[in-house]
Amino acid sequence: MSNSNKNFGVISVVLVAGCIVTGISLGVRATMGIYLDPITSELGVGSGSFGLAIAIQNIVWGFGQPIAGGLADRFGTARVLVAGAALYAFGLLVAREAQSVTALNLGLGLLMGLGLAGLSFSVILAAIGRSVSDSKRAIAMATVTACGSLGQFVMVPLSQLLINSFGWRQSLITGIVLVCVAACAARPLRSSNSTTGGGPDEPLRIVLKNAFGHKSYVLLLGGFFVCGFHVTFIGVHLPKYLEDVGQSTQIAALALGLIGLFNIGGTIAIGAISGTYGNTKLLSSLYLVRGLVFALIAISPMSPVLALVSAAVIGIVWLSTVPLTSAIVLKQFGPTNAGTLFGFVFLSHQIGAFIGTYGAGLVRDAVGSYELFWWISSFLGFTAAIIHMYIDESPVEQVVIASDTTEVIRS
Repeated sequence: MSNSNKNFGVISVVLVAGCIVTGISLGVRATMGIYLDPITSELGVGSGSFGLAIAIQNIVWGFGQPIAGGLADRFGTARVLVAGAALYAFGLLVAREAQSVTALNLGLGLLMGLGLAGLSFSVILAAIGRSVSDSKRAIAMATVTACGSLGQFVMVPLSQLLINSFGWRQSLITGIVLVCVAACAARPLRSSNSTTGGGPDEPLRIVLKNAFGHKSYVLLLGGFFVCGFHVTFIGVHLPKYLEDVGQSTQIAALALGLIGLFNIGGTIAIGAISGTYGNTKLLSSLYLVRGLVFALIAISPMSPVLALVSAAVIGIVWLSTVPLTSAIVLKQFGPTNAGTLFGFVFLSHQIGAFIGTYGAGLVRDAVGSYELFWWISSFLGFTAAIIHMYIDESPVEQVVIASDTTEVIRS
């Protein structure tokens, strides 16, 4: 077998493994919104209490991401994914037995957040980015990200069916089993070696100095903060919002599922055209569409048709930001420290997620409506669209320490 065929086979296996793990990790995570109503009803707590558990999850996930990315860069991706899967499954088990807000915060919050940091698409995307050439990187990462949406499309209605049939506690067993399957599927991602080459092996402090001293990287952090605010607010609170405005639980679950379904095609299509139109221009357009859709939801009387059409449009621009943002980091700094640097970008995402999910729950409990948060989300969408217009995704000059001298190179 020729080397090219061998390389193709290895890359194909890595892509399939990445798709399976991402689909399960994000698919199970995406079901949290439909657990809000049954869990708060049984435990006798408000939306803000559930929102706090998911907010803790997101902020722990965020702060754990640079650490998980750095460990994966240095010791191999699969080890980090398996450790994350163990924590993820344990968190779901603790949540299943929860009888109080404290237990909920421990299970869905701390443990699941740590698990998601390890069993994370950002860790997987860094491995994918190291495995493929520059020309195929965006579409490869888009394909893996789209599988996260496929997991969402499958898991949300399935979990709703299981909750209706067996109750929310029993339904969590499915998530636990699937996360264990993801741990088994992670083995092909075990290598931390790049097949495409990378930059020099710099000390971490130099890597971070280069990144945080680069204006475009800092702007990217701000843009991804908005993404986290958006997707977690919607993923956790959209079903409850739709029920508040008179829609059935079936419409609410279907809307969340449609976001995942339409994101599959949207993410792959946007990844495919990124080489033609550029990552930053596409990101500006995606955030602009989000801002417009959120404003429409805020001002329009809700109906089943509007709920499903809005969900479909949101789906197209849902996780398609992830491969574009990852590709910018890889293009700016190279693949060697991609897990670490995208980890910090994702930390910004999760800070936004914390504010989005916890703040939305508090506002809804205080005033009985999510309307204010739709307007805030719309404003942030327009702001992110402007931010990405000023991001330069070209390779940056990096300071490298070599022996007793300092030199500047272009990555």
